[in-house]
Amino acid sequence: MHPRIPDLEALSAMLHEFVVEREWGQFHTPKNLATALSVEAAELLEPFQWLSTGDGSELTESARAAVRLEMGDVLAYLLLLADRMGVDLYEALAEKIAINAKKYPVDKARGRSEKYTAYEGK
Repeated sequence: MHPRIPDLEALSAMLHEFVVEREWGQFHTPKNLATALSVEAAELLEPFQWLSTGDGSELTESARAAVRLEMGDVLAYLLLLADRMGVDLYEALAEKIAINAKKYPVDKARGRSEKYTAYEGK
């Protein structure tokens, strides 16, 4: 078992209460939540769309605030989806890191941005 971050659990509880109070759970099918997550992730890209380098330092204060709020939306829908699907996000991330560690060994992947298939088997 991996250690828990109480703040993430507290956020999930706050979010659950918010949804229950509004009786929105009836709309939160996995498909709807995954769709909403995708939409919010796309909205996260908008402030970066026409930046010269894409570096965060190019963002205006209002754009940084918009990015921050979109991150909140992405996290909210991810937490809701995980709850609805019974997915332990800590376990899912730990598993994914272990898988990626095998795909991207340090000696082959360090400083490279290519997909693992670019150096797989070498």
